[in-house]
Amino acid sequence: MALSVQSAAADGHGEITIGYFLEWPMPFLAAKASGAYDEALGMKVNWVSFETGTAMSAAMASGDVQMSVSQGVPPFVIATSGGQDIQTVDVAVSYSENDNCVVHADLEIDKETAGELAGKKVAVPLGTAAHYGFLRQMDHFGVDVSTLQVVDMAPPEGAAALSQKAVDFACGFGGGLGRMMEYGNVLLTGAEKEELGILVFDVTSAPASFIAENGDVVAKFLKVTADANADWTANQSEEMLSVIAQQAGMDLDAARTAIGGFTFPSIEEQLSEKWLGGNAAPFMQGVAGVFVEAGSIGSALDSYEDSVNTGPLQAASEM
Repeated sequence: MALSVQSAAADGHGEITIGYFLEWPMPFLAAKASGAYDEALGMKVNWVSFETGTAMSAAMASGDVQMSVSQGVPPFVIATSGGQDIQTVDVAVSYSENDNCVVHADLEIDKETAGELAGKKVAVPLGTAAHYGFLRQMDHFGVDVSTLQVVDMAPPEGAAALSQKAVDFACGFGGGLGRMMEYGNVLLTGAEKEELGILVFDVTSAPASFIAENGDVVAKFLKVTADANADWTANQSEEMLSVIAQQAGMDLDAARTAIGGFTFPSIEEQLSEKWLGGNAAPFMQGVAGVFVEAGSIGSALDSYEDSVNTGPLQAASEM
């Protein structure tokens, strides 16, 4: 199936399937709604939603999905470390405030008393950006993860468990994090996490074989995304926000709050040293190191340079 889809894509006909998240409001959703991707790619673009980046990896491995928008760096790193040949083609979004851990208010635990989390039960979507942030925060606070009862839950389920006090704290992102915040408090703000070097960003990813055979398709896709990002960054119109919210399955106020914590680097910025032109691969190495130390993955790659492919984005910059 994957080969037939790739051949069809290369011929400029047929269909392509893209993975994305609901409750994750981003400008590309406005382009999705308008049909801009179908027009630019000259083919039907199908969209399928996922709850975690690890599920995106599995769908790309099976050939059911050709590209994934806004896959977290940690699930991407876990997949590549395990031998899956996928590559990062752009920085989809940076969001320190929209990925965090929330402690139930009844415990009255904050960053000054975070050591009291030892022995507690926590909901974490394993293998995601939230998992990486959780590990880094626990390390910062000196909480031994082995003392915790860690339950693998997608953010919506984690929020429900926190509301019912089935867990003491929960980690997540997007709408799930928003609901968690109704029942407790974060230990560190986005700015405080960044000071500790806990970056939070997502990428657009695709199998290396698909990129190699369909570089022009990928470049056109990234160009549409970049144009939507530029439109939002410059104007932030209510009309565009309304479409984004509808496509994300959110009410307008929730979408406004969430996207307010997002930044969308331009193509020029993405190609710079700060992102894909330099820091991305070493950062992935650091993420892998944290997961290896935590026992979440067996080993890391010697380098993640080959996991970053700037070719399509460079081509998009010239369109």
